[in-house]
Amino acid sequence: MGGKRAEWSNPVEFILTCVGFAVGLGNVWRFPYLAFKNGGGAFLIPYFICLVIIGIPLFYLEIAFGQFASLGPVKIWKINILMKGLGYSMVIVSWGIALYYVVIIAYCLYYFFASMTSYLPWQDCDNNWNSCLCQDGKQNFSLPDPWLGARNDCLTFSYPANTTGVSVSEEYFRRHVLEITDGFEATGGVKWDITLCNLLAWTIIFIVLSKGIKTLGKVVYFTAIFPYILLTALLIRGLTLDGYKEGIDFYITPNLDKISDASVWSDAAVQIFYSLSACQGGLIAMASFNKFDNNVLRDTFLVPVINCLTSFYAGFVIFSVLGFMAFAKGTTVADVATAGPGLVFIVYPEGLAQMPVAPLWSILFFFMMANLGFSSAFSMVETVMTGLLDEFPAISRSKWRVLGFRFGICMFGFILGLPMTTRGGDYMLTLVDNAVGGFPLLFVGFLELIIICYVYGFFRFKRDIEMMIGDRVCVNVCFWYFGACWLLISPLALLSVIVFKIIQTKPFENDGYLYPDSGQAIFWLIQVTCLIGIPVWFVYYSCKKGLGKPKSDWGPALTENRTGRYAAPFSDVTNSNGSAPANDYAMDMKGQPQEYSNQAYVAEPVDTVATKF
Repeated sequence: MGGKRAEWSNPVEFILTCVGFAVGLGNVWRFPYLAFKNGGGAFLIPYFICLVIIGIPLFYLEIAFGQFASLGPVKIWKINILMKGLGYSMVIVSWGIALYYVVIIAYCLYYFFASMTSYLPWQDCDNNWNSCLCQDGKQNFSLPDPWLGARNDCLTFSYPANTTGVSVSEEYFRRHVLEITDGFEATGGVKWDITLCNLLAWTIIFIVLSKGIKTLGKVVYFTAIFPYILLTALLIRGLTLDGYKEGIDFYITPNLDKISDASVWSDAAVQIFYSLSACQGGLIAMASFNKFDNNVLRDTFLVPVINCLTSFYAGFVIFSVLGFMAFAKGTTVADVATAGPGLVFIVYPEGLAQMPVAPLWSILFFFMMANLGFSSAFSMVETVMTGLLDEFPAISRSKWRVLGFRFGICMFGFILGLPMTTRGGDYMLTLVDNAVGGFPLLFVGFLELIIICYVYGFFRFKRDIEMMIGDRVCVNVCFWYFGACWLLISPLALLSVIVFKIIQTKPFENDGYLYPDSGQAIFWLIQVTCLIGIPVWFVYYSCKKGLGKPKSDWGPALTENRTGRYAAPFSDVTNSNGSAPANDYAMDMKGQPQEYSNQAYVAEPVDTVATKF
């Protein structure tokens, strides 16, 4: 089965890596907004239900799958070679998410460096990038000349009726950091300061991943833990600000009428995919470095619960400051809250600018955001590297060849990210974000459940897990829950979300901007690219080799772990008459009965073909 695979030094490294992978930028900018938009505290009901019926079952399935075979997300599909395209789809999805994710990290690094000053550059409108509509509290837009003669270029400016101006932080982000163009097709050239930050981000990723999990396992002690210290510091500061209570009340006050809205449940299900990083191949890749007998059942409940509680906790950090902003402006929290990058790079910086010692809090906030981004990006890029290194083992014959491969992947990622670091790059970033994180994740999750639980067989997979962690009472009890979810509840839930999103499908737009035909074409091309490998590989291999079964070398990667029915070559073959053996758990390749000491693999009389799915 090959040489010794790298392993985590201890289970804590794996847990922290999974926590860092799951807890990312979306926990700060996506979940809090979804919560207040979808009923406040009431959103927690569909969110935790989706966690129980979709999130935790898929998390368990993927880390158990990866740990059992000790293979990456592509090579692992020797379990059913016809579905190898599913592994390629996982790698492509991870790669697509990593590309735009690192650009967002570059934004965080830009703000981090820009905050290293005694006076934040988005605290007033006295900058050359500010327009006549800039509002920092000194302008009175009810007057013909809001600037009271301070700006001669604004004396003849035609102000929109009833305008209240544009916040200085929004102008800083859009007119200075992005220098955003008028539309998707106007690229405006490369923005070199953002590009250099993107290069720095990819350089850091390469340094951390240069030796694979040997370095990643040590770095996660910092990147996964330190953000919690900064979150707590920012929360304490937020709770000392005027108006914080209104912000938190707005965040958690339940609106139970929202629960009957199907879109709320769809948002909850999609957010679970985002927050747990499921169906991207990353969990399979990270779990493949576990020891064969690692307690995956413990990790299955620990990591998702930590992740979801972090999302909830981050909401208090965000909305305490939003309440302060609403208080300072004399408006409502709903008027200042927004989602996505706007929350992190426009709304929250505006609140930071109004705090005493603003640069310090800004440095801490964007350092925390960069840490959250890196902790997820490390695992995404390592997923791509692991998948390709497993698939093409010739690369691993020399450490210098591996190092060159890892460097090439990072530089290729930097080059592919260049369209998103142009002046029109924000349009592309938003498009890629929505394209990769929509249908591809849902389809991959649905097919993964079907292949493992129905084609490979639920009971067969159950015995594989028992082979790793034992046939204990708690394991068997939990399988009643996981069996119900894997075989029925989770596939139906995913199928429902897919159908609902298909019904909701309309031309892609963002903040009222309808993308042109070229943007619409790229949007669908990205989604098709993520999924096309599945039918293409299926058709190709079916025509070339015929319908597939697990390969003869399927099973635990290391010889010492190949016990029970895996001590001999896999017996899932047909008899001379074309029928399957009555019980492949008790037959060897010659059809002779076998006896195993592992009680989880003793054949039972009732364990027939009909029970194997």
